[in-house]
Amino acid sequence: MNWVILIIAGLFETFWAYQLKLSDGFSKLMPSILTIIGMIISFGLLAHALKTLPLSVGYAVWTGIGIVGAAILGIVFLKEPASAVKIICILLIGAGIIGLNLTTHE
Repeated sequence: MNWVILIIAGLFETFWAYQLKLSDGFSKLMPSILTIIGMIISFGLLAHALKTLPLSVGYAVWTGIGIVGAAILGIVFLKEPASAVKIICILLIGAGIIGLNLTTHE
């Protein structure tokens, strides 16, 4: 169950990173508020998941989901360039997340 919580925490990390970009340096109110709310939820869920998951795996998976999610949102919604090398690197991070999940038992 803590893996599910950790994945949701990672998705909220992606959410707050995207909102942080939209906040334009905290100069826009709604994205700034959503950034802070997303951070609180993400950190809270991460803290809960780390009660039983190893720090080395939990934190790596959490940040990995955030990295992959933020990269995808940047490419899809912010029209950031997507080179073949960038896509391969994103896939490698994703493979690492899956590998850590498969090799760790709660």
